[in-house]
Amino acid sequence: MSERTVGEVGAVAADPRRWRMLALLGVAQFMLILDVTVIAIALPHIGADLGLTRDTLTWVVSAYTLMFGGLMLLGGRLADLLGARRVVLTGLLLFTAASLLTGIAGNASAMIGGRVAQGIGAAPLSPAALSMVTKTFHGSERNKALGIWSALGGGGSAIGVLLGGLLTAGPGWQWVFYINVPIGILVFIALNRTLPADLPTGPRARLDVPGALLVTAGTGTAIYALINAGDRGWLSGKTLGTLGLAILLYAVFAAVQRTVKSPLMDLRILARRPVASGTFLILVATALMIASFFLGSFYLQHHEGYGALRTGLLFLPVAVATIIGAQLGGHLIGTAGARAVAVSGLLITAAGTAIAALWTSPVMVVVGISVGTAGIGAAFVASSTTALAQIDHHEAGTASGLLSTFHEFGAALGVATVSSIAAPSIAGTSTTGFTHAFTAATLTATAAALLAILIVPAIKPPPGSPTHAH
Repeated sequence: MSERTVGEVGAVAADPRRWRMLALLGVAQFMLILDVTVIAIALPHIGADLGLTRDTLTWVVSAYTLMFGGLMLLGGRLADLLGARRVVLTGLLLFTAASLLTGIAGNASAMIGGRVAQGIGAAPLSPAALSMVTKTFHGSERNKALGIWSALGGGGSAIGVLLGGLLTAGPGWQWVFYINVPIGILVFIALNRTLPADLPTGPRARLDVPGALLVTAGTGTAIYALINAGDRGWLSGKTLGTLGLAILLYAVFAAVQRTVKSPLMDLRILARRPVASGTFLILVATALMIASFFLGSFYLQHHEGYGALRTGLLFLPVAVATIIGAQLGGHLIGTAGARAVAVSGLLITAAGTAIAALWTSPVMVVVGISVGTAGIGAAFVASSTTALAQIDHHEAGTASGLLSTFHEFGAALGVATVSSIAAPSIAGTSTTGFTHAFTAATLTATAAALLAILIVPAIKPPPGSPTHAH
């Protein structure tokens, strides 16, 4: 019996710890996702206390996203080579320590350095944790587990806005970071006792250092271009030049992968229809989600003049809707299939953003975003189930890293696009920019739903057994 078979039997036969393990890994992932949006409301207070300019404040957000997204594929590959348990615990420890350093930061350099360190810790932790979930659960249990995982991811983003408001209005913005420390320590101790000792699932090989450097540089450059496109202009020389450099780095990476003995990534994985369609879905779903949060937060705070606490509380129904959507998606995907769930979710998202575009008032904007994120929650489940259902165990970390990378691409793309479209409303008092941005989100979700009909496989995951067809 092979090592992989032993691992599968042990996981499916039902390690009694598997649901506890999912809960703990979910809390760790929740912290990482939370940190993308939790500082949205705290930013003005951070800027005032530390004397930061607008450009520097942008980097308080972007430094984390840049490192998180840029190092994700490397983190996933390390999970395959070194074992997911070791990578999860190391990443969690680094993220927790970095959160403490960010909280005590007294100037711009310390703040941005702390955010960089948080991203470096998050990058290996996220794909390694998802890899462990993928290898532990199978069939209908996997659908349920991925539904929970997607609910934590989408809900974590919305709850980040709520928590950011509560903490900023209460003990202060520092607690946006400090809160990770006790939670991180407790989760580390619990995971250290709960996670099974795993052997590396990939072939014994050295890490492809040139490939790792190239893909990290390419991804970081692409995300950097997207982050700044809103300010520089999409067709500016700097934006096009930076995107061109990213494409060049990816091309060199692809060439290196064909020549090295132990490549960082088997590029043929991208040619598989389930993986390609799953990464497309998570790119679009994340872009739409982050765009909705960005627009909602700016509309409520800047246009309506609501405070941090009130804005945060108004995002509570958004968080609940995201979690409900992901749970329904997880339940339906086994019977209706990933394509039906993806298309339905994106059409619901289109309907929600259309509500916010047609009726610009605080109540209707919150209702529209809530409806839209319920659909996005379902689309998240469809993306992860589609991309990971036909992945062998030795590829689980790489595939999870790929999915997570496109999640970060989507986040950067969503913010860059809507910040450009909504610029007149963000800078002034008119709601025209918000209306145009929500309309663009509606058109994007509708187009993505039509494309999903064509590209997402209709095959339903067989109940109770793993699938390994390619």
